[in-house]
Amino acid sequence: MGNIKDYLVYFWKGTDKLLLFLCLLASSAGVLMVTSATWHTMKEGALLPRDSIALIAAVLIGLAIAMVISLIDIDIFAKSWYIWGSLGIILMVIVLLFGEAPSNRADARTWINLGFFLFQPSELVKIFFVTTFATHLDAVRDELNRVRNVALLVLHALIPFILVAISGDDGSALVFLFIAFAMLFIAGIKWQYIVGVFALAAAAIPLLWFQLNDFQKQRFIVIVDPEKYPATAYQQNLGLQALSNGGLLGKGLFKGPYTQAGAVPVSESDMIFTVIGEELGVLGCIAAITLIGLVIFRIIRDAKTAIAGPAQYIGFGIASMIAVQTFINIAMCLRIGPVIGITLPFFSAGGSANLSLYVGLGLIFSIYRSVYSQTQETNFRLIGVRSPFDDTFHDNASYKNHTKDRSSNSRSSRELEQTRGRLGNDGLTKRQAKKLRKERAAQTKAAQKEAERVQKARLKAQKKAAKKKKKAQPAPTNRSSHSATYMKKHKDD
Repeated sequence: MGNIKDYLVYFWKGTDKLLLFLCLLASSAGVLMVTSATWHTMKEGALLPRDSIALIAAVLIGLAIAMVISLIDIDIFAKSWYIWGSLGIILMVIVLLFGEAPSNRADARTWINLGFFLFQPSELVKIFFVTTFATHLDAVRDELNRVRNVALLVLHALIPFILVAISGDDGSALVFLFIAFAMLFIAGIKWQYIVGVFALAAAAIPLLWFQLNDFQKQRFIVIVDPEKYPATAYQQNLGLQALSNGGLLGKGLFKGPYTQAGAVPVSESDMIFTVIGEELGVLGCIAAITLIGLVIFRIIRDAKTAIAGPAQYIGFGIASMIAVQTFINIAMCLRIGPVIGITLPFFSAGGSANLSLYVGLGLIFSIYRSVYSQTQETNFRLIGVRSPFDDTFHDNASYKNHTKDRSSNSRSSRELEQTRGRLGNDGLTKRQAKKLRKERAAQTKAAQKEAERVQKARLKAQKKAAKKKKKAQPAPTNRSSHSATYMKKHKDD
């Protein structure tokens, strides 16, 4: 019993408690806002609206899955990239063949009917994509900017984008591209490629515009001219009215006129930010954005402390996914972007989105636990935690030596990684790598100057020594003149 208690204590210590608290706080706020948004739809005698119950269930199941994932070393997920890639493709093919479409979008076959639950595979495929793309980036880390590697990475990103776009989920398809771009940027791709992508995108806009149907074009047009297509702008116009109606402090929870009347379509999901704005005001909106921002920054912090490898890219990929979806959703509600069906992380209703979000967070918890276990004496094969059966082996001398060696190796590896930095070449960020190159160039230049100075000093010393030696030698005598003088003297005698 004592061993189990020790195991649970160790498990709790190896969990990122701050991230867990922030996520549960955000999800709790989300449940509250979804409940308010759907309160008018609640059946008589029901304790909570159906959407709230589904959200709570998704969060709890997702949290349980996340804790299980956290027990598995992150490298195992990275090394199994081919499984996640294949599974993602299979799920999207199933959607294309057997998927169901919502009643108002017959062309968007994005759901799989599981009988008791409508599942949207593209949400889970985002997590699979982050894992495979992170592994791909790590594999070409040292030669990231070679044309061949960049081309393969772009192809990698286009596979899920095309499959999801074909299914009719244009919003999620764009999210894949934004995630890929963010991860490539963090990995240190050259600016020439980034400028080239923007140039190609700008050139392709006219071509893509003619590929859109009339309704999709109207969604873009109403951003600048909402009066031209009032039916298309209806949802966003009412959302803006609800937001402005909230003022600074809001009308109060469950007291928003637009929200409680169900005036804003899909207010529990796509337009949940309007519910926050109307009932909690500007301060409530700021609080929601801040809470999501804290989650993102905590994920980035965990990613930066990870041992160099796919774990870092996975962490930044999950963070970028949350950030991109947050930006797009708020842009939709403020009518500065088209409505493309992207939910607000933690706050919007949607079982698939919230369940998949916590699956992704499970990878972050795994990263944190892997880093934490590096500082501890470990002997558990998969998760690096103290086994309940640990005492059985502690009397074995060879086991002690093995554990000691592995622990010291882990610490030395971590110390080395801390000195080398994070990301980029040799695990450095782009800024750190640039600074290091400047320092090395300065050191090389200084070393060359010192070598030149030493060489000049040596030559000067050699010349001085030669001159001194020359002065110390006796002047040479002219034997022929001496002999002539001697003979002349004897002749006179």
